[in-house]
Amino acid sequence: MKVLVLSCSTGGGHNSCGKYIKEEFNLNNIECDFVDYFSILGNKLSKKIEKIYLKSTSGTGKIFKSVYKLGETYNKVGFISPVYELNKLGKNKILEFINNNKYDLVICTHLFPSMAITALKKDNHDIKLINVATDYTYIPFWNETKPDYFVIPHESLKSEFVYKGIDENVLLPIGIPVSTTFQQKKSNLSLKKDKPNILVTSGSMGFGNVKEIIKSILDKIDAYVIVVCGSNTKLVSELSNIKNKNLIVNGFIDNMSDYIKECDIVLTKPGGLTSTEVAVLNKPMVHIMPIPGVENYNANFFKNNKLSLVSNNIEEIIENTKKLLEDKKLQKDMIKNQSKIINKNASSDLVKFVLNELK
Repeated sequence: MKVLVLSCSTGGGHNSCGKYIKEEFNLNNIECDFVDYFSILGNKLSKKIEKIYLKSTSGTGKIFKSVYKLGETYNKVGFISPVYELNKLGKNKILEFINNNKYDLVICTHLFPSMAITALKKDNHDIKLINVATDYTYIPFWNETKPDYFVIPHESLKSEFVYKGIDENVLLPIGIPVSTTFQQKKSNLSLKKDKPNILVTSGSMGFGNVKEIIKSILDKIDAYVIVVCGSNTKLVSELSNIKNKNLIVNGFIDNMSDYIKECDIVLTKPGGLTSTEVAVLNKPMVHIMPIPGVENYNANFFKNNKLSLVSNNIEEIIENTKKLLEDKKLQKDMIKNQSKIINKNASSDLVKFVLNELK
């Protein structure tokens, strides 16, 4: 068997999940490649789509919120969306890539490539397709795809996906895949332990009002504050100008698991993949200022299941961070709930399912 995992460079979560899936298949001696869908298209359309997406999720996320509502409207009226028609244009290049490399199965961690594969399936091409949701909610336009199976984060979300038009028979509520290597590898960090270590991550693109958040934490909490800015070099520069011995600034890193394991609590934007990474490593978590749209749904899932504390402004961030640092019972209860709700073995469970059902 040869597996292709397709994602898009519109945020790190989809890509990270795809790479975890590839890694897990490789650990089980199954040939698997991870490829950026946009790299296959190889045209100006890819850059345009990415640019529009990144612009929509910058700042307060008002544009993204409008797009999200538009997607829900298309779902209700049953029209084929422009998003599907746009990605349908890439179907021939995708088919050529699949045939040239002789893939037996395609797994999509992003909506866009799944739409292109769906267009091929409608043309009667026999392509096995698995979708993987990387957020704790149904995303608009997923109902326009026709996967053989659809991996979702939790059993409790099945009714939502069915209501939005996904066939219940294809749903696999095994969780968001995080590789076993991510969880098991030993940390090489040696952080100071004379005071609490707080990890603050703003996502791969470094979104959010991070500078003001960091300054407030440093002013009001006696702790080491370790910030991961992702690819946001401007944010790295701004934070590096803050003169405080308790502040440690990082740009893009490839050892996030080390920092999560070594810190006492984690403050993060409520991206689906990052939140899952923190939960599978059983770390107390504060979600910070969700971008309107999907992040609100992620934050609500974690809040409702008592997996994190959710903060919508800087004052709440400070209050919840202090509360979580001081209340050891709250920490233990949160970790207990994470172990109960979040499946640490989602990646290996996915591989086992493929081997049992599709090989």
